[in-house]
Order: sequence, then structure tokens, then C-alpha cells
Amino acid sequence: MKISDTLHATCVAWNGRAVVIRGASGSGKSALALTLMAFGCTLVADDRVRLEAQNGMVYAYCPQSILGMVEARGIGILNAEYAPPTEVACVVDLDHIETERLPPRRCFPLLGCDLPLIYRSDAPHFAPAILQALKAGWSDQ
Repeated sequence: MKISDTLHATCVAWNGRAVVIRGASGSGKSALALTLMAFGCTLVADDRVRLEAQNGMVYAYCPQSILGMVEARGIGILNAEYAPPTEVACVVDLDHIETERLPPRRCFPLLGCDLPLIYRSDAPHFAPAILQALKAGWSDQ
């Protein structure tokens, strides 16, 4: 059985693993996506992300009407290479600020699946750390 939904979010992928970036309008979803794209990630979708759960995994893809487009605030809508439907590895929530040095494992329930959840950090390593989580996941320690 397939379960699907659309989120007001942005999504980028690295090598078949995607991060869904959530937050209020103007919170920096597209800006974080552009930073991750500059580090080598590929756009899945900007502003609206279609999600589908299959066999215990969530896949993200882009609505056809905005395929290959990303907003750069103050610059305009830019064209971008885009990824096909990609398995979601984690969720970033830009509306919550991380206060812990080593935060507890958090989960975001999405279409019946619990995905790792990362709160926003204003540290300069925030985007590189998200990329590293996409590349290699979390340590069990």
C-alpha cells in the first residue's frame, strides 16, 4: 500500500539519500538547499515536496510544475539539475534551534516512518554536518 502527502518543504539529495528541509516561510529552506547544492547535492524539490511511503521507506520527489527550479531570495528562480525520486534519510527542522552540544536522537514521524530529525544550528558547520549525515549517517556512540 502506498501512502503519499505533499509538504511545504525543500529537499536535496546526495548519492541516493535525501534530506527534507522544513520550516516557516522565510526560514531559509531554499538557502540551506543552495548551500548543500554548492557542496555537491542535487535538488529534489523546492517549496513543495511530494512524499510517498513504500515498504517502510519514504521517497521524495518533485511536482512536475516546479521540476528543476529553486528560489534564490533576492536573485530569482534558478534552474537546477534535479534528482529522481529519492529515499529520505533525515529531516531538518529550521523552526527549532538546537541547544545541546550532543543532542538526543530525535525522530520525525512521516507517513508511518520515523526519520532522524535535526534542529537548526547557527554554527558554521551546520550545512557540512548535514551533508556528512547524508554521506555516512550517525555514529552509534
